[in-house]
Amino acid sequence: MTEPLIPAAELARDNPVRIRNESAEYRAARTALLAEEIELRRHLERVAAQRRALPPGGPVEGEYRFMGEEGAVDFAGLFGDKQTLAVYSYMFGPQREKPCPMCTNLLGPLDANAEDLAQRISLVVVARSPIEKLKAWKAHRGWKHLLLYTDMNDNYSRDYFGILPDGAEIPAFNFFTKRDGTIRHFWSGEMTGQTADPGQDPRGAPDMAPLWNVLDCTPEGRGEAWYPKLDY
Repeated sequence: MTEPLIPAAELARDNPVRIRNESAEYRAARTALLAEEIELRRHLERVAAQRRALPPGGPVEGEYRFMGEEGAVDFAGLFGDKQTLAVYSYMFGPQREKPCPMCTNLLGPLDANAEDLAQRISLVVVARSPIEKLKAWKAHRGWKHLLLYTDMNDNYSRDYFGILPDGAEIPAFNFFTKRDGTIRHFWSGEMTGQTADPGQDPRGAPDMAPLWNVLDCTPEGRGEAWYPKLDY
């Protein structure tokens, strides 16, 4: 039996934190905000539970071939010894001299967490540039733990929205399961221009990039026209 939740407003009201020299006006506004933040945390938990409860996704049936740092593998080989596979589609096709800065910004923190994630799931990064180019970029960024693969025939990228029908690259994060000998799609972000809110770029939901989560805690916010770069 699930224990009933204390109303968020009560938890916020009884929060003992007080910041040095704060005004009564600040504390009142901060308490109201804290209640909303608690509700947000709870909503994220509800969404995660709803995601986990999705019915079985479509079986993976394409002819997918990849070249990794240790050689060629098929799709099943990306799982290693795990039952769950996460595949990030990196916007780094052969037409690009350098990859997408936004993708690169997201992958840096994932590299830092890759060893931890590897205890539970298989995490791989798939791009369309040759593997030697990907390896050189990995070394340039100082990434140590991300597993990079080249999509050798572009079939995976086309089928799972790393490439749009017009050939344009977009980022995609897809999760797959391997249960009872069957590989199925589980979940993907599906955040495109059609799902964006007015005045915003398309955003992941949840937004996994630490960069934006930290900036959301600042008075300046994300800004209207600022994006990370590959070099400063």
